[in-house]
Amino acid sequence: MKISVIGTGYVGLVTGVCLSEVGHDVTCVDIDEKKVQNMRKGISPIFEPGLDELMTKNINEQRLSFTSDYQEAMVDKEIVFIAVGTPQSKDGSAELTYLKKACKSIAAHMTDDLIVITKSTVPVGTNEYVKELIDKNKTNSYKVSVVSNPEFLREGSAIHDTYHGDRIVIGSEEQEALDCVKEVYASFTVPILETDLRSAEMIKYASNAFLATKISFINELGNLCERLGANIENVAKGMGMDKRIGDKFLNAGVGYGGSCFPKDTNALVSIGNSVGYYMSIVDSVIETNEKQQRIIIDKIKEFYPDLSNKKVAVLGLAFKPNTDDMRDAPSIKVIRELVDNEAEVYAYDPIAKENAKIFLPGGTIYKDSIDETIEDKDFAIIMTDWQDIKEYPLDQLKNKLKNPTLFDGRNCFNLQKVEEIGLEYHSIGRPSIGITNNN
Repeated sequence: MKISVIGTGYVGLVTGVCLSEVGHDVTCVDIDEKKVQNMRKGISPIFEPGLDELMTKNINEQRLSFTSDYQEAMVDKEIVFIAVGTPQSKDGSAELTYLKKACKSIAAHMTDDLIVITKSTVPVGTNEYVKELIDKNKTNSYKVSVVSNPEFLREGSAIHDTYHGDRIVIGSEEQEALDCVKEVYASFTVPILETDLRSAEMIKYASNAFLATKISFINELGNLCERLGANIENVAKGMGMDKRIGDKFLNAGVGYGGSCFPKDTNALVSIGNSVGYYMSIVDSVIETNEKQQRIIIDKIKEFYPDLSNKKVAVLGLAFKPNTDDMRDAPSIKVIRELVDNEAEVYAYDPIAKENAKIFLPGGTIYKDSIDETIEDKDFAIIMTDWQDIKEYPLDQLKNKLKNPTLFDGRNCFNLQKVEEIGLEYHSIGRPSIGITNNN
């Protein structure tokens, strides 16, 4: 099929590339001409494992192209995906400016009957508005059908999730449009759930809010375990063996971040408020996560009340491994507080360094290796569980640090091994090891 994808962020670019890989003729649209020029050369604007190679392959095989020209993008297209950003407004609701612009551009340049598929995360009822806005602005008699097709991609494994996800959700009031979208995904070995338009929109918010709830719940439980002398890893393992609960998203840590969970939980509360219903559980999840993101600072201040002139190594900056995404990363709050308390911060991340410079205080000193980052520092903090960080030798960490003290926000290491090495170690929801007074 001939398809256009509007927006080339994580969702749009991965969607376009993966659809071209299964044989569709895909044009990706972005208003940033410089970005478009780079993508034409196979240079991805985002870090996603395997994406550059798939881009280059499908560009060379002439199934994938990029443009900033809507007229070029819309010629002879049967299907258009909208995958633009819907950032959070001040009141927590989703900001639809980019979506509105995309709809008006579609209306101005469509050349045939069209199925518009919304992949952007949007409030319930938005797809009806999409159809209304396009119909209002078009100057032709072509028919527009709308389908909600929310994405469930995990940054860092988005290509795998596209082809091997748990489900593809498509919602519409028009069966003919649903049948056409099923053809788009015919090569994917993923179960397809057909539903009505509004339910498809809600499934996305419901899914992310539930996962965020599991994270906040296990984090709150971990904080209680610390006070009672229990080990959250043992507790989570016992919980996860219950098939009704499952073992996913039960890893205690410094809270969730990224572009989805924070935005979608806030948006769901806002959606509830708009119809006079208070989402008390989701609101509590948000509050718990905000506290959890700074819990490592509370631990540090317990042992280092005065952080002035302390040299601190921070390992991992991105909100999760295998991505360079710094949006709402817990490392931001931690490093800002360290700097505000006059500590010298030395930071390492294998991928996210350049993006981190946008979010972190100007005094942050960036290093290119773990060795450089921890050498002669007063203590170290782990904020992202990158593989190279988890595999770093503990004895080497102990020897290089000025004070052999590690605050682990991701529970990367086995407590017994830490104790054998003789490292002072503070993690989340587990007993501390080898406590000394380093003030």
